[in-house]
Amino acid sequence: MSAASLRRAARESVSGLPRAFWWLWTSTLVNRLGAFVATFMTLYLTLDRGYSASFAGLVVALHGLGGVVSSLVAGVMTDRLGRRPTLLAAQASTAFSVALLGFMEHPAAIAAVAMLVGMTSNASRPAVAAMMADIVRPEDRVRAFALNYWAINLGFAVSATAAGVIAEYSYLAGFLGEAALTLTCAVLVYLKLPESRPDGGPGSPATAGKAAAAGATTGAEPAIGLGSVLRDGRFMSVVGLSFLISLIFTQGSVGLPVAMGAAGFSPGDYGLVVAVNGLLIVLLQIPVTALIERRDPQKLLVISALLAGYGFALTAFAGPVWAYALTVCVWTLAEIVNSPTQMGLVVRLSPVHGRGRYQGVYNLSWAVASLVAPLMAGFVIDRYGADWLWGATGVLGTVAAAGYWLLMRGLPGDGVVGAASAGAPADAKPVPAGAEA
Repeated sequence: MSAASLRRAARESVSGLPRAFWWLWTSTLVNRLGAFVATFMTLYLTLDRGYSASFAGLVVALHGLGGVVSSLVAGVMTDRLGRRPTLLAAQASTAFSVALLGFMEHPAAIAAVAMLVGMTSNASRPAVAAMMADIVRPEDRVRAFALNYWAINLGFAVSATAAGVIAEYSYLAGFLGEAALTLTCAVLVYLKLPESRPDGGPGSPATAGKAAAAGATTGAEPAIGLGSVLRDGRFMSVVGLSFLISLIFTQGSVGLPVAMGAAGFSPGDYGLVVAVNGLLIVLLQIPVTALIERRDPQKLLVISALLAGYGFALTAFAGPVWAYALTVCVWTLAEIVNSPTQMGLVVRLSPVHGRGRYQGVYNLSWAVASLVAPLMAGFVIDRYGADWLWGATGVLGTVAAAGYWLLMRGLPGDGVVGAASAGAPADAKPVPAGAEA
């Protein structure tokens, strides 16, 4: 792709999106600039506090368990109370709990507060995704999700490097820094983001009208309960496959730092290696999204699953720091392709008045993976060694690729990632039960 093509892709990627989206994007960026706990928890527990990989895995798993609980609760809150109140509550409570974690000394206290951090930090995700779907036109949603993911990784690329240096001097400073930036996000939400719930609930401004103009109905759809979501066979298949992919990607912040620490590398080394992930996404997300936006999502999801699984599997052959960085390049490409493609699929399968609950259940896949992946990584590394863990990621990637291939065969409107722009309703309910995968 030429420089002129890159500039044109960049202009097209940022044009035509509403102001509220950019405030939400800014809030996401600020939040990720302070990312510390999720990235450096295992190193903090194993290198700074001297705990075993198994205990570190248990604590990070409890962090994930908190996310499991809050995914469902926050999804319901997003639909009932609104996107903005849910975001405010989640970010303010995250700031408090992250700061508290930095002062915990007893192992039981560390584990309990880590679970609280998992609950509060995960609670904002359904609200962010639902608000983005509310305020952005259907034909622009894949692009908007890609830009939001770009902001996440722009912040991560900066914070991973800076936090690695900070961690060598003071882990407490990292905890307090994340708390301060998360509180800043809450202030941004309070000052700049109006409510966007499509039903015109309390505080809902003209953005609800924009959502209605984009294909939403105001008050015409029946309420969507969690039971309805869980009985949606095709959507729950997407959630299951997302869980497998999440198990793989979570090893970047769970298995990889433990393996590198055991191999004698410092927190700064890990910070530099994992920063490659964020840096590549910052550089490639926009041009790659421009290339894949009209491609067959089935092929994209299959290819990304294979790249993720075998990208992590290559870690078994890494020796010097640069070799670890090369493996990160492989699975980062998978992440760039998978994230907007899968988010576009989730929105297509989510009815308007159930967006919060659907997003909550979808985020449950990542939350459960955050619970299972640390336990899996700690057990496998302690019992068998890191090479077995990397081999398992290859198997998971292969299974996920096969699942995506089977699931997407009968999906109406497939053929492009942004099916809504080709006339398929992005907010259409899933196909009847008899046609579900």
